[in-house]
Order: sequence, then structure tokens, then C-alpha cells
Amino acid sequence: MTIRVILVSAAESEASRTAAFDDGTPLTERGRAAADRLRADGVLPTEENVRARARRAPSPRCHETATLLGHPGALAQPALAGQDPGSWRGRPLDAVAAAEPAALSAWLSDPSARPGGDGEPLTALVRRVGTHLDHLADTVTGPLPLFAEPDTVRAALVHALGLPLPGYWRLDVRPLAVTTLVGHGGRWNLVLS
Repeated sequence: MTIRVILVSAAESEASRTAAFDDGTPLTERGRAAADRLRADGVLPTEENVRARARRAPSPRCHETATLLGHPGALAQPALAGQDPGSWRGRPLDAVAAAEPAALSAWLSDPSARPGGDGEPLTALVRRVGTHLDHLADTVTGPLPLFAEPDTVRAALVHALGLPLPGYWRLDVRPLAVTTLVGHGGRWNLVLS
């Protein structure tokens, strides 16, 4: 069986615009306009059978992104959620850096560190997302749009490509980035177009 996972990162929200740990903020007007342009470009498959299989992270911005891109019925999947930032939720990155520089430094350098002291470590995020990807590869064939948080897309790439965990921090996933992974026979390939 071959699966083509089309990962679409969420459109710009207020949290992503201001470099804050997301707390459910909606998309910005600029994010909505960019999603409209991407839909008009026809980048994503919109056949009914593909739309029926689409999945998304449970966040409001992923739901809104999927809807704007023509997949309003995308099924919410907890495994596609972004990394739980713990007590840093809703706080700007600059504020965390000023108030907790050692904790932020640990989170950025130690894959087992918990953001905010009580959040999800990078090791758990990559394991959760990777397990979900592999499950999809065993159960779904053909194109499958997944609307996810940028950190989920990075975790998927680390898992799929077998990158060392520090490679996670070297991947820059912009709002509405479209990344395609093809899975077959227990192996994943990144498709660049």
C-alpha cells in the first residue's frame, strides 16, 4: 500500500504572528487571505473521496485552515496536535526568554526537557506523531491531506526521514507550507516539487 500524506501547516494566527505559544487564537485576516490564495491555486486535491479522508489537528486554527482550504469535514485527530507547551501556553516567546532563560535554553537543547516544566517533551511529540503516521501508512492508501501545527509537521519530518532529534530545530515550517511524504513498505520519502 502506498500513501501520499499532504501535510499543510496552519495559516497564520495571532500566536504565530507574534511568536507566542498557541492558546487557541484564531487566524489573522492575513492568514485567511493567504489560505484563500492557496485554495485558488489548486494545490490540494479536492475530490470528494479525498476530502472525506482528510484529518486535522484539534486546534481552532487548524480547523479554520482546513475549512478555508475546502476540507471542512476534516476529522480532528489528537495525535496531530501541536506540542503541549505546558505553563508557557499563551505566552510570547520573548517573555519566556526573559523570565525563564535557563528553562527555555534547556527546552531548545534537550529533547527530553518539558516546556514550561510540565509540557510535552520533544521526544514524546516525535513519537506520538510518528506512531500516527505509521498507523496511517498501514491503513490508508492514496492522497491524504493532514492540516497540522508547524511543530507537528516538523515532528513528522524528523520521524519520516529518520533525522536525529536536534534536526527538529533546523526545520522551518511557515504558515500554509505544503509538505508531501510518500509512505510504502515501512519507508517514508519526502517529495519536493
